[in-house]
Formats: sequence, C-alpha cells, structure tokens
Amino acid sequence: MSIIVGVKIFADTTAFTAALNERAEEFETISARAQGAGAIHHRFGIGDGFVFVNDEWESKAAFDKFFSDPELQAFIGSVGGEADKTPEIIVGDSVDSPDQF
Repeated sequence: MSIIVGVKIFADTTAFTAALNERAEEFETISARAQGAGAIHHRFGIGDGFVFVNDEWESKAAFDKFFSDPELQAFIGSVGGEADKTPEIIVGDSVDSPDQF
C-alpha cells in the first residue's frame, strides 16, 4: 500500500516560481532521483508564502529517506525555501474510493 504525503514548505514563492523555469533541469534531475527512490506521483502548488508538495510514495520510509537528504534540503533553500521554518508534513495511507479520479 502506498502513502500520500502533503508537505507545506514556507517559501519565497516568487523565487520558487522563477526557479521552476530557470532551473528546470535541476528539478527534472531531482524528479528522476525521487522516482528511483520510490516516488509514484508528484505535484506542486503555490500558496500565500508557501509551496505545497502533493506526493504519493511507495512507503513512508522511502519518503523520509529522500526528503531528509542534505542535498535536497540545500536545493529547497536555494529555490526559496525558508530554512528557519520547519516544513509541515502530513502522511496517510492511500486508499481506493468510489469517487476518486
């Protein structure tokens, strides 16, 4: 059974949005690493002062190992993430439902 992960990263969203275009290759490289580490689905959302990550992973252990990587944390900081604010992380088991799409 997979897990669904929601991560709220406090960030300079202007810097983050610019980085999506200016550093696209780095995002693609990290995406490939994540998929190799157990990521199934991935999306970003932008809010008022935060970036929201919506992921599905094979397991919580796989997500935890990937997300705690110092190189990933440095990258997050370099694209606008606020290092002095701890991200909010919510994890739940993925379940099938009659209304999913």
